[in-house]
Amino acid sequence: MRRNDLYIMLILAAVWGGSFLFMRLAVGELGPLPMMGLRTLCAGLLLLPLLIIQKKIPLLLARWRQIAIVGVFNSALPFVFFAYATQSIPSGTMSVINAVTPLWGAAIAWVWLKDVLPPMRMLGLFVGFAGIVVLVWDKLTFGASGSALAVAAGVAAPIFYGIAASFTKKYLKGADPVATATGSLISSGLLLLPFSIWFWPETPVSIGAWGAVLALTVLCTSIAYTLYYKLLISIGPSKAMTVTFLVPVFGVFWGWLCLDEAVTLHVLLGGLVILLGTALATGLVGGRR
Repeated sequence: MRRNDLYIMLILAAVWGGSFLFMRLAVGELGPLPMMGLRTLCAGLLLLPLLIIQKKIPLLLARWRQIAIVGVFNSALPFVFFAYATQSIPSGTMSVINAVTPLWGAAIAWVWLKDVLPPMRMLGLFVGFAGIVVLVWDKLTFGASGSALAVAAGVAAPIFYGIAASFTKKYLKGADPVATATGSLISSGLLLLPFSIWFWPETPVSIGAWGAVLALTVLCTSIAYTLYYKLLISIGPSKAMTVTFLVPVFGVFWGWLCLDEAVTLHVLLGGLVILLGTALATGLVGGRR
C-alpha cells in the first residue's frame, strides 16, 4: 500500500469515527429524521456537480430504480436508526457497533446470494455477534430510563448495510460508484423529506447543532464518499474494507476527547471481540477474503 493510500485511510477512519460524535451533538435538537433528511439530501446535491462534470448523469438515469432502492437500505434506514440510537448510547459505543457491518454483509450474502462461508468465516460470524452481546450487555435495561430500544436500533442499523451490499452485488454489478453514491443519497433525502418536515423541531436550532449537521453532511458524507471511492479504485475493496477496523478507534477517541465519554471494560472487550470476528468473517485472518 502506498503512503498516500495509508493517509487517505487514516483520514477516512477519523472522519467516519467522528460522524457519531456529530450525530450526538445535533440529534437532541433536530431529531433523527430531520437530521438525516438534511444529511442525505444535501450530501447528494453536493455530489451532483461532480456527476455532471464527469458526464455520468446517463449512468444514474439508466439504473435509477435500483439505485433508489440502494439509497433506502444504504442511507435512509441505517442513518435514521443510528441517529435514534445515539440519543441514548455514547458515540464511541455506536462506532464500535458499526464495525459489525461486514459481519452482517457476510451473513446476508450467505443466506441471499448463497455465498460459501468456510468454517473459519462462519466462526467469525459467531465471534463477532458474541462481541455485540458483550458490548451492549450493560445497556440492556427496560425501565423508564432504559436504552434497550436504542440498543436494538443501533444493532439493527448495520443489517441494512448488509442488505444494500447484497442488492448491489446482485442488481448493480458494474454500476458507476459516483452515480450510485449520488443517486442513492438524493433518493434517500427525498424519501425522508416529508418526515423531516413533519417532525421539524418547533424550537430554534442552535448554531452548534447546525455546525454538527454541516460537518456530518460535507465532511462525513460527501467528502468521505469521494475519498472512499478513490481508495477502492487505488487499493481494491478487500484492503479498503480494513478501514472498518480503524473507525471504532477514532470513534471511541472522539467521544472520550469531546464528550468525556467513559471508555469502559465492556467497550474495550466488546470492541476487540467484534474486530476479531470481523477479521475472521471477512477472511482477513485465517482464510481467503
